[in-house]
Amino acid sequence: MIGVTGSGGKLGRATVARLRADGLEVMGFDLAGAPGAGFTRVDLTDFGQTLDAFLSVTARHDGLDALVHLAAIPVNGLVPDAATFHNNLTVSFNALFAAHRAGIRTIVLASSITAMGFPFDEAPPALPVDETYTRATNTYGLGKVAEEAMAAQLVTWADGTSITALRFTNVVAEDEYATFDRAGDPGYRRDLLGSWIDARDGAQAVALALAAAQPGFEVYNVAAPESGSRIPSRQLAAQWFPGTPVADDLGEFESLMSTRKIRERLGFAAVHDWR
Repeated sequence: MIGVTGSGGKLGRATVARLRADGLEVMGFDLAGAPGAGFTRVDLTDFGQTLDAFLSVTARHDGLDALVHLAAIPVNGLVPDAATFHNNLTVSFNALFAAHRAGIRTIVLASSITAMGFPFDEAPPALPVDETYTRATNTYGLGKVAEEAMAAQLVTWADGTSITALRFTNVVAEDEYATFDRAGDPGYRRDLLGSWIDARDGAQAVALALAAAQPGFEVYNVAAPESGSRIPSRQLAAQWFPGTPVADDLGEFESLMSTRKIRERLGFAAVHDWR
């Protein structure tokens, strides 16, 4: 049984669908949703509720084999900045520590491009930006950096624990492709390094991370391997970040948010392309 927090969100819905299509039993946890088989309402800001839900829910499940933690206030600005930080860090601590207490040793955690310099008002050290670069410029990103740091410590608290942090870029649902009508605009998705990911491909990344879980902490960027722009990536790099080193082997439309690690190590291959 795989637990998925934030199962009612855009990425959460796609992840639940993907894992079930793979033949796995899934239990969703969220504030929104109709209670029933495969779903229980849980206030993840409450540690007692979180731990209790992970241990068992009568008539729903009697224990989890792995946890996918996606629940969060998704962006800055929906509530005051401090509230975003406090909510997200509390929810992630509750989820990770409850998993530890419940003996759940395989965890996939949603991190974000905001943990690596978004919105990139200052140039990154090199392009494409890989997982070695960590920088927060707003409270949402600060929360993600803190969550990654917390996970890197908690993973050592019990033998055999695996925590994988997936740094997702902007997740696009299958009915949101109209936004790519602006793909020829030089400023389009500039604060995202031109990157994007279809929700269904994001769910694929979660499934791959679960299947490949090994003891320890690992971070992977998750984006479509090709950008959301019609403008060649090297041209965008020169315009957005003049003087910043660019990889000699950068592909014509390769994402400036590097996906090389997840492709090489986990075999990630995006299926959906706005083009």
